[in-house]
Amino acid sequence: MSNTTKTVAVAGGSLKVRTGGGDGGTALVFTHYWGGSAATWDEVVRHLPPEQATVRFDQRGWGASRELPGPYHLGRLADDLLRVVEECVAGPFVLVGHSMGGKVAQLVAARRPSRLAGLVLVAPAPPLPAAAVTEEYRQGLSHAYDSPETVGQALDHVLTAVALPRQTRDDVVRDSLAASGDARTQWPLHGIAEDITAQARRIEAPVAVLAGEHDRVEPPRVLRECLLPSVPHATMTVVPDVGHLLPLEAPEAVADTLLRFLATVTVRA
Repeated sequence: MSNTTKTVAVAGGSLKVRTGGGDGGTALVFTHYWGGSAATWDEVVRHLPPEQATVRFDQRGWGASRELPGPYHLGRLADDLLRVVEECVAGPFVLVGHSMGGKVAQLVAARRPSRLAGLVLVAPAPPLPAAAVTEEYRQGLSHAYDSPETVGQALDHVLTAVALPRQTRDDVVRDSLAASGDARTQWPLHGIAEDITAQARRIEAPVAVLAGEHDRVEPPRVLRECLLPSVPHATMTVVPDVGHLLPLEAPEAVADTLLRFLATVTVRA
């Protein structure tokens, strides 16, 4: 698998998918958080061996996929992710989902695709919404990315526990604003509150969960209460001193987790 960009046809248009690494072994297929992009994973990928196969893309409605039409609900995002796997991965693969992308990855894993070797959930949105996800909370969240100023406030007071480098911070602000209006509001108003516990209980592949010690969005306590009961075979590791944006705050820890996980999983028959 050479470092290249591939066009993948999906409902209503196409996705530009970035692939890298070698052709053999198990591929890592990344899905980003609400407000992120394929670039959210750049530092994680830099900490992986150059031969590790990787697949990344901007989800429907975000970044380079901004013009793709809705709906932008979780089921459609899961459909897109499966299409990317079908077109860009020839062998076994591990899904790596962050936050919203983690909930999308759970839906795909619940469909039990034949070459799925495992699932790594990074500060994932749990299948059962936490009690704190009230209507008032969701309405407020829907305005978090209204402007550069509101994105900055979210970064400083909600999303991170570690100061990001200036360029990284600027990139996050850019990505958070690079969405269609409907894609920006679909997650806070609807997706975050969707109960997918019935689907999560169907996940059979090995699952590793990575949580940030000081995550204010999906704290370790919430993941223990709202995710692990639905996926009881999952293992969870808490990364000290970091918040919700683990791929940016602790990319080396994320990469190390991925490599350890890859060493333990085997391809399902």
